[in-house]
Amino acid sequence: MRVFVTGASGWIGSAVVPELIGAGHQVIGLARSDTSAAALTATGATVHRGTLDDLDSLRSAARESDGVIHLAFKHDIAFSGDFQGAADADRRAVETFGEALAGSDRPFVIASGTLGLAPGRVATERDGHGPDSGAAHLIGGASIRMATAHAALSFASTGVRSSVVRLPPTVHGQGDHHGFVATLIDIARQKGVSGYIGHGCNRWPTVHRSDAAHLFRLALEEAPAGSTWHAVGEEGVAIRDIAEVIGRHLHLPVVAIAPEDAAAHFTWMAGFLAADSPASSALTQELLGWKPTHPGLIEDLDQGHYFHRVPSL
Repeated sequence: MRVFVTGASGWIGSAVVPELIGAGHQVIGLARSDTSAAALTATGATVHRGTLDDLDSLRSAARESDGVIHLAFKHDIAFSGDFQGAADADRRAVETFGEALAGSDRPFVIASGTLGLAPGRVATERDGHGPDSGAAHLIGGASIRMATAHAALSFASTGVRSSVVRLPPTVHGQGDHHGFVATLIDIARQKGVSGYIGHGCNRWPTVHRSDAAHLFRLALEEAPAGSTWHAVGEEGVAIRDIAEVIGRHLHLPVVAIAPEDAAAHFTWMAGFLAADSPASSALTQELLGWKPTHPGLIEDLDQGHYFHRVPSL
């Protein structure tokens, strides 16, 4: 299958591309820089130069493909204060892909998230599809991105085999220098303590990057139109347990941060860190045959690679 992948050189995409190539697929990866293009070429993928804003280019690439996996998101502007701008660009790209693939029965897989789907209980693949799925409890613009996921799923009615793979807040693995866990480690170094909020019993689901990549391939190959899947390897790891591993490796005290002090201590991460948002992948494992096989988050942290300082550029 000839597969067009956006975000192909990103944290998830750089695992999805070799997963696809290893299964015999031909990958065409979107690259907006020479560095990204070189990285894709090194994996054996074909480079398609462009950006998410070049809708004509995206449309052309999708029409020439046998399927699309959309992983790109403008995280740079999202985290610098313009989340709405990033979400709008994402929505335009998704709508462009839906239009290009209409009537073809070709697969279209996009990434979404599990955070905030069902606060305080274990969320399943069936959650997030009702009339209240854009509710205010969703965190950090998640309701906006969920609306885009709903749009992608709606393309099933126009002859697109669309599906959504929801990722947990922590997609971990060697080389993760900018995710939530890496940021927590940076904060611990800066503050001199490894902190958690309140009692620290709130839970985050997690998945190893390689397991997530495998699920994207299965969705591309097998997922029926209009389906939602959870790339969840562990239903919920307590934030306090994460803080304890970080403290042990950095030789720092592990402390509870009062909820009223969380924003000052954790800055933009405070809302995410306070969430109790476990999620299940039982239906995904049963229906797609996906089985996570890589280390869980605590085991991965204990391997030590998260604590190697990355040289400044």
